[in-house]
Amino acid sequence: MLIMTMIRNLFRREQGQDLIEYTLLLAFVVLASAALFMSAGGSIKGIWTQSSTILSQACSASS
Repeated sequence: MLIMTMIRNLFRREQGQDLIEYTLLLAFVVLASAALFMSAGGSIKGIWTQSSTILSQACSASS
């Protein structure tokens, strides 16, 4: 009888539900951010490469 009461109480409690929901939400945000950064990585690399080239050319022209 004690085991049945414990199982019933386990399903009635909702204390851990909020923690699980916030954890799942955080995991979703992390995965979405990682996907965004991975897709934006090529664009950022291109911008830095172009900036470096322009700065090198400006430095050479001023010498």
